[in-house]
Amino acid sequence: MLKLTKKADYGLLAMRHLAVSARGAASAKEIADAYSIPLPLLAKILQKLTKSGVLQSLAGTNGGYKLARLPQKISALEVIRALDGPIVLTSCTGSHGDCDQSEKCTIREPLRRVHEAIVELFNGLSIAEIATDGPKQEGPSSIHHARAGEPAGLHVL
Repeated sequence: MLKLTKKADYGLLAMRHLAVSARGAASAKEIADAYSIPLPLLAKILQKLTKSGVLQSLAGTNGGYKLARLPQKISALEVIRALDGPIVLTSCTGSHGDCDQSEKCTIREPLRRVHEAIVELFNGLSIAEIATDGPKQEGPSSIHHARAGEPAGLHVL
């Protein structure tokens, strides 16, 4: 069964949080509190993402983290690989590419295609897309008030 690790899950949550943040940045504590993630674990995840180049660390009293590039330019695959390494569906799709059954295996090619499709799916999924699919974070950028007489669906700040 293919399952994201907690690190990858938390990393994607943090990236989404930063993508929708009203100020474009957040502290590790702010993100940890928002999603009930253990702060020490999240701090390590954010440090790894910074080292990989998808986040930038901001120093100072209002410091924290921000996306290193536009969310449209960061893929879920980048985040997953930064935290977990390559995606491995089966031992034959891993770096060694061999198993006890390789000589008799009749499913290697179909599994290779499934593996490639999964990798391509994560590669084609941007942080911007993840950010638009989940519940909106409440804040100044997401609270809109309708004026009297406006058609439904049109809101102004």
